[in-house]
Amino acid sequence: MHLASLFSALLMGLVEGLTEFLPISSTGHLILLGELIGFQGPPGKTFEISIQLGAILAVVMIYRELILDLLRGMWAPGRERFYVINLMLAFLPAAVIGATLHKTITEILFNPWVVCVALILGGIAIIAIERARPEPSIRSVPEIGPLAALLIGFGQALAMIPGTSRSGATIITALVIGVERRTAAEFSFVLAIPTMLAATVYSLWKARAEVDFSAFGQIGVGFLTAFVVAFFTVRAVLAVIGRIGFTPFGWYRIGLGLLMLTVLALR
Repeated sequence: MHLASLFSALLMGLVEGLTEFLPISSTGHLILLGELIGFQGPPGKTFEISIQLGAILAVVMIYRELILDLLRGMWAPGRERFYVINLMLAFLPAAVIGATLHKTITEILFNPWVVCVALILGGIAIIAIERARPEPSIRSVPEIGPLAALLIGFGQALAMIPGTSRSGATIITALVIGVERRTAAEFSFVLAIPTMLAATVYSLWKARAEVDFSAFGQIGVGFLTAFVVAFFTVRAVLAVIGRIGFTPFGWYRIGLGLLMLTVLALR
């Protein structure tokens, strides 16, 4: 395994870990970075699936006690069952729409130009919604009811467009319906677990004939990097998001989108 390949894998894992749970689009960043460095991983989306799994497991580690409580309490009436039902409602739109349109969206929209436009439009939306959002009326995850959860789920479905951002779409939708910032982020992170696990299993199944685990060095470096970076990124976001808000991410998206449009136009 060449050192350059391992370094490229480290960069991709770093970007996945940093961006997966921020409202700036991990898929968009990976497409743009892969285009810039000419990244070539093992066939069958093995590498992409591996680093995404690393990021998912980081969130599972952070919320392991909550997950265990939900698994133990979901079979009896109470707060845990209510939480699980709302997570299922939020998960449903993306699951149905994703299973129906995944191939079409991948073939048509997965290119750097779409990513750049989506980054810019999403950034404008984040800034506008942060300025005009209503006074929060939902200040904890248990207060998110079935209708709110379903609306957040439809927001999440928009993230199938590369460059939109799954976390960005869910968080912004939550802000619009009156969810407090930290609560919106926390619900988005927990919702990521079933959503991303389902997407990972689905991608692995669809690419099962092409999956190749021969490049263990690349896969291992990318997986471990994504896990470690995502773990610390999520904890940092939860610590500061109530104070800084999401506006800085909106400006970042606009700046990156404009920069990359310029780079693509000059190539």
